[in-house]
Amino acid sequence: MTTASDAGARARAAEEIRKRRRFVLTSHVRPDGDAIGSQLAMALALRHLGKNVRIINRDPAPPPLLVFPGVGDIEIADRADDPGDCVIVMESGDLTRTGIAGLDRGFIINIDHHVGNTMFGAVNWFDVSAAACGEMVFELVRDLGVPLTHDIAVHVYITILTDTGSYHYSNITPRTFEISRLCVEAGVNPVAVARSVYDSSTLGRLRLFGAVLDRMKLDPSGRVAILSVDQRLAAECGGTYEDTEGLINQPLTVKDIQAVVFFKEIGPHDWRVSMRSKGAVDINAVAKEYGGGGHKNASGCNATGDLAELTRVFAQKILAQIHNAAG
Repeated sequence: MTTASDAGARARAAEEIRKRRRFVLTSHVRPDGDAIGSQLAMALALRHLGKNVRIINRDPAPPPLLVFPGVGDIEIADRADDPGDCVIVMESGDLTRTGIAGLDRGFIINIDHHVGNTMFGAVNWFDVSAAACGEMVFELVRDLGVPLTHDIAVHVYITILTDTGSYHYSNITPRTFEISRLCVEAGVNPVAVARSVYDSSTLGRLRLFGAVLDRMKLDPSGRVAILSVDQRLAAECGGTYEDTEGLINQPLTVKDIQAVVFFKEIGPHDWRVSMRSKGAVDINAVAKEYGGGGHKNASGCNATGDLAELTRVFAQKILAQIHNAAG
């Protein structure tokens, strides 16, 4: 097994890709822009090399991404009966997080940048310094000798745009801007991409944003914003949970708010918890307590229990991280 600590993990990944022909690409459940963009950029590069490629996800891409090249070809399934010669899993800390059965029968290349990856692959390339998994895909595409075509560049750019919160998060490095520059040189129109990703709302989405924000609460310190949504509210607004994408970032535009926790109802007393923060506030530490993960400023997990009690507990834990960040 090749592990993330090996300097040659990236080279080994390229080596294994060159000698294999049939690929299955996948990522985590409820894929975001980094997951979708990384898969499609990789798929386009592999097809340029004459490889046979399938992309299989448990859940569909977010609606704003459907307009981009290749998204409509992604297969939606909960199992892969034929894992091909190689399975490339991107953006997933654990194989079970893909939500797809049968992948464990294949030769797995694990490419990820999230703290807590379980190193489940035959090859594990892990780079926590990458602002997006798409940065790693960009480097791998270059190692494979594939030119940065317009379509590959579009998907790499989407990964960076979305996983840095539109260049807001602290995971940004000079490499982030250099890759973005090269994508623009390859023909990406940043304004057009941003408008497609962020300015393609439905009326139901707008109403849902308003309804969720209207019932936003603050912890006693005024530094932690608490959002929640259930299926009933989404239906009443004419929206879906997918329409809440990006909503969590809105409270962070308020100067005094340092972090946001957003509860989405999955079932009775069952919640998907997303968290965002500013600067040095490490909400990933909170997510890890509940078996979740992500980045310092953007993480998530699942939790069960009464919403009022969960609200109190998460606000308390997040406030502790705010105090830690302040020194």
